[in-house]
Amino acid sequence: MKYLHTMVRVADLDASLRFYRDALGLEVVRQSEHEKGRFTLVYLAAPGDHDAQLELTFNWDPEEYAGGRNFGHVAYQVADIYATCERLMQHGVTINRPPRDGHMAFVRSPDNISIELLQANGSLPPAEPWASMPNTGVW
Repeated sequence: MKYLHTMVRVADLDASLRFYRDALGLEVVRQSEHEKGRFTLVYLAAPGDHDAQLELTFNWDPEEYAGGRNFGHVAYQVADIYATCERLMQHGVTINRPPRDGHMAFVRSPDNISIELLQANGSLPPAEPWASMPNTGVW
């Protein structure tokens, strides 16, 4: 058995790509349009780790998705959690659970999917502004 991907439905493909690709730093592995089924699939992965993929499913006909929190979360290990959170903030992303401990943070995608970020190789020493930053919303 081999893990292939996690699928999330997205309401705005462009906004989702700005989040997952541009802000979070994932790479587009492949994309396909399915005219008969009226949907687009975009597979993304962390640079250098294409074995674990995230599939964005964009249905062309408008549909409302609710309850992103009941999905749980998607988790990514990062080389520098502080630099990652700073890059996300520069892209307008709210850090819902800041990395006060130098180890873990949570953000949300444009479709309210919870994304957990974990520091590789243990924790970084606590640092400002993260150590004093309160939680925002739910994560």
